[in-house]
Amino acid sequence: MTTEQPIQVTAATFAQYREGLIELLVDAVKHGASVGFMGDFDLAQANRYFDDVHTQLAQGNLLLWVLVEDQRVLASVQLALCQRANGLNRAEVQKLLVLNEARRRGLGQVLIHALEQGAREQKRGLLHLDTEAGSPAENFYSALGYTRVGELPNYCQNPNGTYAPTAIYYKTLSEPQ
Repeated sequence: MTTEQPIQVTAATFAQYREGLIELLVDAVKHGASVGFMGDFDLAQANRYFDDVHTQLAQGNLLLWVLVEDQRVLASVQLALCQRANGLNRAEVQKLLVLNEARRRGLGQVLIHALEQGAREQKRGLLHLDTEAGSPAENFYSALGYTRVGELPNYCQNPNGTYAPTAIYYKTLSEPQ
């Protein structure tokens, strides 16, 4: 059974989700997701990455949500809170991941709604993100009200080593206060 509501993971609860998050990230990279890792991605890299995620959660720089079914992490999303004095109204949507076998069930949409609510609670009215240009993610974010700003050519490599452009999106949740 999938939890009806996403679970917000904190530094204190992170350990119980860590292995599932690692499995989720490994699955995403294995299936070609351009999320910052190359094809030689391994468990050591995943562990280092999630050490940093835990640190960022503890420092209050990052928020993290998961969806769980039968004690297995099916999907997650992160929100990086800008810490610059002139950017406290903004945050970056990062690493929306869904297990390959759990796709097309609306899990990403559920997580984005939770992330947007979390952003509002943190008084972050401007969200931004980047995603591979031409990928299905573009339709996903557009359908959720995100606006495409433009595209950067050869922005990053896919896990297979080929460079791809990235599309930049934003969504205004509220005006700065």
